[in-house]
Amino acid sequence: MPQGTLDVHLMNAKGLKNTEFFGKMDPYVIIQCKNQEKRSKVATSQGSKPVWNEKFVFRVTEGVTELKLTIMDKDTAVRDDFVGELSIPLKTLFQEGKFPPMKYNVLRNKKYYGEIKVGLSFTPSVQRDISEESFGGWKESSL
Repeated sequence: MPQGTLDVHLMNAKGLKNTEFFGKMDPYVIIQCKNQEKRSKVATSQGSKPVWNEKFVFRVTEGVTELKLTIMDKDTAVRDDFVGELSIPLKTLFQEGKFPPMKYNVLRNKKYYGEIKVGLSFTPSVQRDISEESFGGWKESSL
């Protein structure tokens, strides 16, 4: 299983189903990579076509197989509304290194609830040569 850094470029969404009775939604995204969680800014009054244009960095460790995005609608005085979610499998990204910004379907109860645009890139950790490092970079031939 690869280890390294996962860069997530959260761009925008469109066609999100409105959860508000009056006014426009204030959507934000919770991004989860195994046990790490980050949250976008709230796209205040942007409704079903929010723009975030934010970047997030996650540390990829053993057992990371997917990136989960949950879209919520920020509410005042009551609990935030669930808009929809999606999971992006990362196996192909680990092999290719980069996905250009792509549209992914947002689902709620297995039904289409709009789309979100996300770009991803993966940078593997550099593995050092332990034999050289343990001797301060000296090699037997240089002695």
